[in-house]
Amino acid sequence: QVQLVESGGGLVQPGGSLRLSCAASGSRFSINAMGWYRQAPGKERELVAIITKNDNINYADSVKGRFSISRDNAKNTVYLQMNSLEPEDTAVYYCYWETSFATYWGQGTQVTVSS
Repeated sequence: QVQLVESGGGLVQPGGSLRLSCAASGSRFSINAMGWYRQAPGKERELVAIITKNDNINYADSVKGRFSISRDNAKNTVYLQMNSLEPEDTAVYYCYWETSFATYWGQGTQVTVSS
């Protein structure tokens, strides 16, 4: 069983930045991909950014040029650097961890962009 611990969410003004972190522990299987999804009130969960084991990266069109995903394999951690935040980025952000055995989700961290 993989445990995912997310951190870094909070309240930020439009144009501000936040950095989310997701640390995984207990993983015994090879990793296929890791990344971030988000869900805003009344909307479906959507992909934000994902990075595969081969370092292929995919971003949602709405965050391209503003968000950056990275990982630290030694720390089993994936990061999401979010710049130029907009009110439309307000959502609960979920860490996503896909192994050769199963897919795991973090508990979610709230990001609120408001003046």
